[in-house]
Amino acid sequence: MSVRPAPPVPDVFDPRRYASGVPYDDYRVLRDHHPVARQDEPEVLGWPAGPGFWAVTRHADVVRVLKDAATYSSYIGATQIRDPDPEDLPFIRSMMLNQDPPQHGRLRRLVSRAFTPGRVDRFADVAQERARALLAGALKAARASDGTVDLVTAVTDEYALLNLADLLGVPESDRRLLLRWTQRVIGYQDPDEAGPPVLDGEGKPVNPRSPAMLRDMFDYARQLAAYKRRYPADDVMTTLAHDAELTGAELEMFFFLLTVAGNDTVRSAAPGGLLALAEHPEAYRALREEEVGLDTAVDELLRWHPPVLTFRRTAAQDTELAGRKIRVGDKVVVFHASANRDERVFTGPDRLDLARTPNPHVSFGDGPHVCLGAHFARLQLRLLYEEVLRVLPAPRPAGPAERLVSNFINGLKSLPLYVD
Repeated sequence: MSVRPAPPVPDVFDPRRYASGVPYDDYRVLRDHHPVARQDEPEVLGWPAGPGFWAVTRHADVVRVLKDAATYSSYIGATQIRDPDPEDLPFIRSMMLNQDPPQHGRLRRLVSRAFTPGRVDRFADVAQERARALLAGALKAARASDGTVDLVTAVTDEYALLNLADLLGVPESDRRLLLRWTQRVIGYQDPDEAGPPVLDGEGKPVNPRSPAMLRDMFDYARQLAAYKRRYPADDVMTTLAHDAELTGAELEMFFFLLTVAGNDTVRSAAPGGLLALAEHPEAYRALREEEVGLDTAVDELLRWHPPVLTFRRTAAQDTELAGRKIRVGDKVVVFHASANRDERVFTGPDRLDLARTPNPHVSFGDGPHVCLGAHFARLQLRLLYEEVLRVLPAPRPAGPAERLVSNFINGLKSLPLYVD
């Protein structure tokens, strides 16, 4: 009896592939035949080639990597697939996202004092009214023209940005800065988001997340903290600015992390969830008629469209994962979107099931680095979906959604819908 050879390892690194959709078919090939697979890291979009990495695609292996910080470090090479400039690495390592226990635990405890569920919940009324107003304006404009609206530019970008600005305590006059910084850092692989690359003296692109490129952001964080010490308010930056245990550099890095991650989690998840509902009218109808609950629906939509596609770790020691030998220093990249469709964990993973429970998706990660703002993100999504369900009887796609060029963020740049 002959044994059919395994299919070749597909490329799931190239960020340009994701502009046409998440490659779920290739993820399935990897899960079934190459659950821990070597991926090349060629020069793409002007960024220099790298040494390659291990792609981890099964749910159990993803969770194992995320929970085992002693073996799979966030600190050694930080958490992005591309290696940072060695000169920037000490600076990048000072961010909570790029630290390992116990240092990570100390910083997480400090920022948790500001990011309390009580404070987040107090923003619910403001966020709901914001969703209502943004949707009303978008629908009025759509119905006065051709009955279509781009929900990204008309609603979800503003919704995520303004909610985060309220939570942080950013003055209204400065709020557009948050979106500009987010686009620069998150959308650096997409020319539409990041703009033309800034080149160094040798003609090579400068990493938009390098200290030199983020100086304006950290200067602003210092100025805002000084203002909050003089004029305290009920917001996250006031709490952080008055925390004697935080160094100035740590506070600036928190501002960076909360601005970028806090904004883009909802900015990516919200239109992805709405696109899923528009493409599944029966699911939308069941949700609108309360045949399924909104809480389980929010988590299923997060499973279906995770805001983050990948995160990197670096092997701190020789180890083995799914039968593959991992050497100290190897890059190990977990694929959240693949884990969320793993047939070994989810029944009918390619079926949108708004009543799915349990739903152990990894859209907010797992282990010590599980998303600190998950409660805030779920709250915003639930409030937005409530308002959409209230005012839109049956949204339908009015054309293809435009996706971000990125192997990191599962972003939508536009989402045209019929709303009549």
